[in-house]
Amino acid sequence: MADFVQTTVNKTAVRDLAVPIADVTSFNNLIETVIDDNPFGCVGYTGADGEAVAPIVRNREHYTAKVNFLDGEGKRVGTVSLQSPTIAAFEASAAEVLANAALAVAMGGEAVRNGPGETYYAQLRCHDPSGDDYYVTFTRKTVRISSYQDDAIRNAVETWADAVASLD
Repeated sequence: MADFVQTTVNKTAVRDLAVPIADVTSFNNLIETVIDDNPFGCVGYTGADGEAVAPIVRNREHYTAKVNFLDGEGKRVGTVSLQSPTIAAFEASAAEVLANAALAVAMGGEAVRNGPGETYYAQLRCHDPSGDDYYVTFTRKTVRISSYQDDAIRNAVETWADAVASLD
């Protein structure tokens, strides 16, 4: 039998945020700033299909809206959770539930958005000048760097994050 031989060492590091990112607009602005400003010094490349690939791209994302249903005494009698692939779908689906009178009657209460309970997730794929791809994943409560080998990558992300007030 042949043995597995380690060829690389991929690392993961996580930063827990002291205060969750306030709202989806702030979250999206943060993601767009990373993509637009490229603070990690990533480089573009030509993919296997001959297409140009940007230095930093959204690899995957999802957003979960939460709507509670409250009775006349303010007690929660029901909840709806809506996971959406984009921010536009996140906002539209929440608005649809809030405006759905038949659903409110069926649930037995008034629909109220639960902003603090909502979650956001965006994973960025970054192409390092060394040729390696690594990921920077943002949620409301964490920033995670994964699949990196060189500690210089972690240091670059950490230096950037230290300068962003919302990532303390």
